[in-house]
Amino acid sequence: MSTRVVLATRNAGKVAELRRILGDAVQLVGLDDVAPYDFGPETEPTFEANALAKAREAVLHTGLPAVADDSGLAVDAMNGMPGVLSARWAGRHGDDLANLELLLAQLEDVPDDRRQAGFVCAAAYALPDGRSEVVRGEMRGTLTRAPRGTGGFGYDPLLVPDGLTVTSAELPPAEKDAISHRGKAFRLLAPRLLDALGQVQRDG
Repeated sequence: MSTRVVLATRNAGKVAELRRILGDAVQLVGLDDVAPYDFGPETEPTFEANALAKAREAVLHTGLPAVADDSGLAVDAMNGMPGVLSARWAGRHGDDLANLELLLAQLEDVPDDRRQAGFVCAAAYALPDGRSEVVRGEMRGTLTRAPRGTGGFGYDPLLVPDGLTVTSAELPPAEKDAISHRGKAFRLLAPRLLDALGQVQRDG
């Protein structure tokens, strides 16, 4: 019987994406499938530290091996901001439209050849025995001057990935998964998680 692993999110899309990457090796569930608990605040200064904190918090509350991620947009001309503050850049967590409008206003005077940015995702696992690991994935690109596309979420309508002419929000989901920061991070983390779980079973 495969090991039950919790992904510390209520985002069904994230759960489905990681299930595709992990295959049948584990039984992946989201937070809607376990006893509810309150999230602690995301107060760490890096994506990696926030992802680890969320994974360890999920282990503490569920007793299951856990996976978590933290992601955002890092703009070169803004010294990497909004970074870990991406989801609440305009002041209220998850207000995508307000975040987009504020960022575009802040970049209004930045010329097209200096609008490079990247989506960053840190993905972590934590196990009940205390072991943990975190990896990082990035998708670089250039920011548009107005939102384009209706797919995705967050800042997807602003970033044109390197080598493409469409924004992340204009890509079909499968194409986005193949090049996205989250897809890269989860694909990097998956074999390490499976190896760690295999070691638990061997030691047990």
